[in-house]
Amino acid sequence: MKFGFTVMADIDEIGFFSHAEALGYDSVWVTDSQMLFSDCYAVLALAARQTSRLHIGPGTAICGTRIPPVQVAAMATLNRIAPGRVFLGIGTGHTAMRSMGQRPMKIAEFAEYLRVLAALLRGEVVDYAFNGVTRPISMLMHEWKYMNLEPRIPLYVSGFGPRAMGLAGEYGDGLVFAIPPRGVPVAQALAHARQGASRVNRDLGNFHSAALTSVGVLQPGEAVDSDRIKETLGPNVMASVGYFYDDVQKGRIQLPPFLERIWRPYCALVEQTPAEYRHFRTHEFHYSRLHPGEAALIDAQLIRDTCLVGTPEELIELIRALERDGLQELSFATGTSAKWRLAEDFARLVLAKL
Repeated sequence: MKFGFTVMADIDEIGFFSHAEALGYDSVWVTDSQMLFSDCYAVLALAARQTSRLHIGPGTAICGTRIPPVQVAAMATLNRIAPGRVFLGIGTGHTAMRSMGQRPMKIAEFAEYLRVLAALLRGEVVDYAFNGVTRPISMLMHEWKYMNLEPRIPLYVSGFGPRAMGLAGEYGDGLVFAIPPRGVPVAQALAHARQGASRVNRDLGNFHSAALTSVGVLQPGEAVDSDRIKETLGPNVMASVGYFYDDVQKGRIQLPPFLERIWRPYCALVEQTPAEYRHFRTHEFHYSRLHPGEAALIDAQLIRDTCLVGTPEELIELIRALERDGLQELSFATGTSAKWRLAEDFARLVLAKL
């Protein structure tokens, strides 16, 4: 099992990358959300200069805000700075799109985007429709100057539903998904990826499975809902709650059972904001802060429903079970200053014993 962090892109905290590298972590993923955080590629370029072993990449880059050639140019530039240490995580853009009041890219459009993106990453010529005109395109300058497509840049597709997971198997080198308590079992996610691969007769022998989650390491005798854990994981918990707001309120999906007991008070907090600005309210503090009134909604059960939290021994047992199921990487989402201590605690109390 490999371990890493997914951080909110912060141009003022490049030191966290070398901190994670020194503690023995394998990767740091960087969020891409254009109106909340620093630009992810600027952050990754600085991180590439300050690390020597750590694998880095967007976690995940958003297809709705950058066309495929722009994504590949950015990644190939990073690959020139840190050859063989970069990966491209790509997704439809929950927060990046919803913070503009827009919905994430539809699956059919995502499939077409991935078709072009994967071909460009391989250095191929591919037909691409842009502004209503279809023409063959290719990355023209990548062998001797400016940017490098070699070593090959892995493409990790973010999929939280069966169809997106299938696209990972069809076009990607790996799948990024959410595991229980908030996501799906590893075996189920990988089965969807295999179904996608079977559509195009792909061999998934080197396919990478990575899960995005939140983690808390309990001290001896510490309660799951201690002030320290709430400070560390509270914004993560509420990001998980806010994730469902738009689609539940508009009747696109059913309310998940674990949210039933807090849904009405949560909606009451959100609806203090005028309707035309609620997409600001549900996304503006993504993984980084709590709004007034939200802390009162967070109890031990909600933390357990949205995060991996336990003693070092409990976490080790859980991780070994995930590894047996076929998971290859865990990335811990974090957007608060608590990440520095969290990285140290997990490395000392869990990572060192695995």
